[in-house]
Amino acid sequence: MSLKDISADVDSLAPGRSTEAGARRRTVLQAAAGLGYAAAAAPLMAQTAITTPADGLDAGRVHFEQDGFQVPAYRAKPAGKSGLPVVLVVQEIFGVHAYIADVCRRLAREGYLAIAPELYARQGDAASYSEISKLMAELVAKVPDAQVMADLDGALAWAGQNGGDTARAGITGFCWGGRITWLYAAHGPVKAGVAWYGRVEGAATLLTPKHPLELAPILRAPVLGLYGEKDTGIPLDTIGRMKTALAAGSAAAKASEFVVYPDAPHAFHADYRPSYRKGPAEDGWQRALAWFKEHGVV
Repeated sequence: MSLKDISADVDSLAPGRSTEAGARRRTVLQAAAGLGYAAAAAPLMAQTAITTPADGLDAGRVHFEQDGFQVPAYRAKPAGKSGLPVVLVVQEIFGVHAYIADVCRRLAREGYLAIAPELYARQGDAASYSEISKLMAELVAKVPDAQVMADLDGALAWAGQNGGDTARAGITGFCWGGRITWLYAAHGPVKAGVAWYGRVEGAATLLTPKHPLELAPILRAPVLGLYGEKDTGIPLDTIGRMKTALAAGSAAAKASEFVVYPDAPHAFHADYRPSYRKGPAEDGWQRALAWFKEHGVV
């Protein structure tokens, strides 16, 4: 993935803020430090972010072994419950920071065991970077799709051993994680996926040999794609080509759907960034929950 590919992630940078707003931003960053807000995300912080309380939940960091490596993850589920449906939550380019952890808690409050593995952990720590260009070149670009698929398999297995029912599993992801959602729907044993503004086309490399467009015909689980009409990094014609590929594919491919929100930019669900759009974010969330239920992730 190149800087061009993530131009939509940085086009909402705020040029300046008041002293009061800056103080609020520093407070949010300090409070989130324990959950790993990437330093690269700091300039993107909005003045407020949604915070879901953890009371009544089992929530926090865990580890699971995959291919001899201890993969860190954040998980949340209703306290004391087992046999829960599972949702894999896939990070943005900034890693498993406070926003992704909060998404896990939101899902837990809906009755899910949600787990977000740190999918760059073998390559490094996204929170240690202060420049997006270095984050992309030195970390994100070195993460193989095959490793990501295996680590998601490991996260799903961990969930099955810790209160989750892997026969009722789904996946959702944001930006970088949106692309991964499409890939995992062609790879892994999930019933449904929800991809938030993940790109569907790209150049083939040794580490990223196929993209969603190539895998669309062989999807094993239907995917709901939630996209923004004003996303400068994901042109609408690429969505059109993806729809065509899905229509000629498997039953799961044919069952996949897109919702494109008028005037919504990239990262419209990211409530900690200026790109956040309340209407599309809330509507997309309700559609995501309904999609999981419709396809047996409940």
